[in-house]
Amino acid sequence: MNLRDLVYRLYARRVEGRLDHTQVPKHIGVILDGNRRWAKASGGTPEQGHKAGASKIMDMLGWCTETDVEVVTLWMLSTDNLNRPEEQLKPLLGIIEGAVRAIAADGRWRVHHVGTPDCLPAHTQAVLKEAEESTRHIDGILVNVAVGYGGRQEIADAVRSLLLEHAEKGTTFEELAEVVDTDLIAEHLYTRGQPDPDLVIRTSGEQRLSGFMLWQSAHSEYYFCEVHWPAFRKVDFLRALRDYAARHRRYGT
Repeated sequence: MNLRDLVYRLYARRVEGRLDHTQVPKHIGVILDGNRRWAKASGGTPEQGHKAGASKIMDMLGWCTETDVEVVTLWMLSTDNLNRPEEQLKPLLGIIEGAVRAIAADGRWRVHHVGTPDCLPAHTQAVLKEAEESTRHIDGILVNVAVGYGGRQEIADAVRSLLLEHAEKGTTFEELAEVVDTDLIAEHLYTRGQPDPDLVIRTSGEQRLSGFMLWQSAHSEYYFCEVHWPAFRKVDFLRALRDYAARHRRYGT
């Protein structure tokens, strides 16, 4: 171990030692940004950047397991990403499929897909479904893998699901208008039944949500980290938790 690594470990332990574990967020959303820029800065290819980012996911979930985090949502592929050229999209989907399999195979986490399955290739859909089914019995952190996900699309899908459900029941539009509210719409989101994210982390220095969990993040705290996702370290994670614990959440009041 060189001096730099030793200093880093000592600093990480110091930050962790000062962390208030009673203030740890129950649900963390993560926008995994900066894979391509990390690869470019490192002299590598975009594919190498995405592979490095996929490997970092396992580290992140391990760190969450060491705390009292109950739900983690990882934005791995947006609906906008699906418009990339085939030569870029195909290897990216392969890397995502490998990451989802690795999460499921670990045995500590329960996988849940959030997104629109119909916009994904059949093989990717099958991988996501298999990961969900094989981890359904696991009583560990719930890991939402956001693949083919868009915040506006989620709300549109929720409203569509709500309308179809009540159409099957024979509910008239007038009757539905009388009962529809935010709670009813929330029951049809991809994350229905889950707590909303307390903390949303975005790496690579970009300070925007880009449509991530638009509905659920109404009262979330945000933490924007300068480092690219593949370079995200445990100390960066601990800093995010420390920053969150120091905030006074008002929930709009």
